Amino acid sequence: MTDAGFSADDVDTGRPQSARMYDYFLGGKDNYPVDWEAAEKVISLFPAVKQMARVNRDFMHRASRLLAERGISQFLDIGTGIPTRPNLHQVVQAINPRARVVYADNDPIVLRHAEALLHSTPEGSTTYIQADVREPGKILAAAKEQLDFEQPIALSLVALLHLVADEDDPHRIVGELLNSLTSGSYLALSHATGDFDPETWERVVEVYRRGGTPAQVRSRAEFTGFFEGLELVAPGIELAAGWHPEPGAQSGEADRIPLYVGVARKP
Repeated sequence: MTDAGFSADDVDTGRPQSARMYDYFLGGKDNYPVDWEAAEKVISLFPAVKQMARVNRDFMHRASRLLAERGISQFLDIGTGIPTRPNLHQVVQAINPRARVVYADNDPIVLRHAEALLHSTPEGSTTYIQADVREPGKILAAAKEQLDFEQPIALSLVALLHLVADEDDPHRIVGELLNSLTSGSYLALSHATGDFDPETWERVVEVYRRGGTPAQVRSRAEFTGFFEGLELVAPGIELAAGWHPEPGAQSGEADRIPLYVGVARKP
């Protein structure tokens, strides 16, 4: 199910959108010339951004799979983006067909493709909410119609918080979302950082901001702050490629992708 209809008039093709740029980096087709232009500016500044998008996607797969294997059967994924197989529900329902997944995103083009997010196993369920992470109350109210908040839930905010500026108080947002979850729930995060090349990332952030997206990279210490009061899953805060790598994974350029990740349990 979705909570709203879709109109082509809702898609703003006059300025770049982060979800469509991310789709472009992944080699998708759901993007427009304005997105290509902004994305190519980012590529000119940081050529590894396409690899960064793939590394982030791979982290989402590994983290979701690990949590499903730990017995988590409910997932709230905010900042879903344009569907790219395998989507989170396909990963976790391959492990537990009864898993229930709620997706949330604020980009109308994601809503257009929401049907691809709703192909659940017969035993499980998937739902899509059209909402902005800056409206956590709206997301929680809709999610509570689909998920049992008295049981553990995995909250996924993957490649999202670097699109939420300090003026929108991301710590308050994460805190409000976590406060609604019961003990034994998990938080999975990934976040771009400028720690290794601050000048380049200042310029990348400016590309997004000129397009209307309030991007902001953060340091390892700032990223770690989102996990305050939680129990980090080993190996703790890592660059994405080093967090539970696939067996036989070879070291290489992916190891240097400036994307911090972490998964933590609510005690």
